[in-house]
Amino acid sequence: MRIAVCPGSFDPVTFGHRDIVYRAASLFDKVIVLVTNNLYKRPAFTIKERLVFLERITTGLPNVVIDHWDGLIAEYVKEIGACAIVKGLRAVSDFEYEFQMALANKMLYDGAETVFLTTSAENMYLSSSAVKQIAAYGGDISHFVPGEIIDDIKERLEKLRFDPNFKLR
Repeated sequence: MRIAVCPGSFDPVTFGHRDIVYRAASLFDKVIVLVTNNLYKRPAFTIKERLVFLERITTGLPNVVIDHWDGLIAEYVKEIGACAIVKGLRAVSDFEYEFQMALANKMLYDGAETVFLTTSAENMYLSSSAVKQIAAYGGDISHFVPGEIIDDIKERLEKLRFDPNFKLR
């Protein structure tokens, strides 16, 4: 069985994330969407909320499992016996960072092959950071996030806008 891990912070989940997960699900026998924390960002949503969001948007994909991990991706890949790490790329700047991470993961675990999927053209500009900023100011995010989770995202981010301790990045 070919198992792939699709890691990310998913804070929040966007159409771009969904696109990569759906495409990975068509390429591998099993895809584990892995919610991780980005040490350089303060998340707007808890791990549990992000897991729920991902479960809602992948209900029609029987070969997709949602999990979380607070450690090195290479260790997780080795532990579960996955053959690939799937990463989505929007632009050249994404490639530079993700290429470095792919090489580091390969050094940490030789079985950690990284597969890059380029984003669909309609999602090239899309980022969770942009979604957070638009939602925090009450903007329409219906073109950026799946309908199953839009109300939860809007409600949280509109509240966070007035929290003096919260930064969108």
